[in-house]
Amino acid sequence: MKSFAMTLNLKPESGVEEEYKRHHRAVWPEVVDGLQSIGVTKMKIYLRNHQLFMYLEASDDFDPARDFEKYTEDPRAKEWDELMRGFQTPVPGTMPGVWWADMEEVFDLNW
Repeated sequence: MKSFAMTLNLKPESGVEEEYKRHHRAVWPEVVDGLQSIGVTKMKIYLRNHQLFMYLEASDDFDPARDFEKYTEDPRAKEWDELMRGFQTPVPGTMPGVWWADMEEVFDLNW
């Protein structure tokens, strides 16, 4: 099992945070099915002000670049991704073309 931590910001416009949370409280079943089909076994997204933090666990052969691209080949998953990108903006310092920025693990209680 692999684990990943990623970050992204929400756009600073008024009401974006509540709208983003509203969508995630009613996530489409195809989104959940699609994520599970690419090997994601656990995913949590946290929000503080406009910053998002995503934690996910996936199968050992999971590759985020490859598998998230595969995930968005499904029309419904692509629609969800495009909808969410309307609320989001990459964090400063993110490389061009990267949306969710990887975070470095610096501590694990079980080390």
